[in-house]
Amino acid sequence: MAIGVFDSGVGGLSIHHALVNRLPQADFIYLADQANTPYGDKTGEQIVELTRQGCETLFDAGASLVVLACNTASAVALRRLQSTWLAQFRKTYGRPVNVLGIIVPTIEAATGLPWEHEAERRGPKIEKLDVIGIFATRATANSRVYEIEIDKRRQDLAVFTEPCPGLADMIEQGAGQEALKAKIEAHVQALRLRIGRFPDRAILGCTHYELVAELFRAALPEGTPIIHQPPSVAKALGDYVTRHPDYDIGNSGRRAFFTTGAPKSQSTLIEAFWGAPLTFEAVSTAPRSLTA
Repeated sequence: MAIGVFDSGVGGLSIHHALVNRLPQADFIYLADQANTPYGDKTGEQIVELTRQGCETLFDAGASLVVLACNTASAVALRRLQSTWLAQFRKTYGRPVNVLGIIVPTIEAATGLPWEHEAERRGPKIEKLDVIGIFATRATANSRVYEIEIDKRRQDLAVFTEPCPGLADMIEQGAGQEALKAKIEAHVQALRLRIGRFPDRAILGCTHYELVAELFRAALPEGTPIIHQPPSVAKALGDYVTRHPDYDIGNSGRRAFFTTGAPKSQSTLIEAFWGAPLTFEAVSTAPRSLTA
């Protein structure tokens, strides 16, 4: 058995890297839906269906837990799949399986509060708002998940989300540093104009953006804290598997990387982030059980 990590493309590698560091003995299967990337401009129904297919592929390959290492899938598809598909799937599948997202640990990191906490609506007058700027895909921005969930917990936080259409695809395709720098600077300035000033903190609300986090850091004012998703997600998953030992995540440290697209080596940008050459295999070659 194993932990499955699913993303529309290579962005989930930022989450995967942190998960492997947190759980080095666990077996991991990474699946990139590169045949259908990017997800950010797709309809909600398309995102739900593609995410469901990816989860089933990973379960069939031996995963007992699937982490949606994609903000768009987590924001748009996770709750729908949990409420309309997963329960029945568990009954027919014959072993414990679950799908987890990355929004919850990110909200907890941003608010400093547990997910279960809800703010008192009649609190003292707020003198100063802490402004959080979120850079995300169009679909994640349209879901307003960060605005809604943060507002439930902290009345002193104001959230502004800047949709960045095309940026994830540029990163996926290994665009050059200058082109990425110009794109990111334009979105940081667009957010500044909407807010009227720079945000006090920022969240990279697309896992692709973590791969070029240094460009966001350079575009924001010096010292602006960035809330990074990978460490928050890794801590949350480590705590989860400790609380739920019924999910078999393997213990041989095996790694497998698959794609729904053409099997190929990844770009120089991705290899620089990963620290080594990285080749994805075609998903059709994935064994029924990775650890059999």
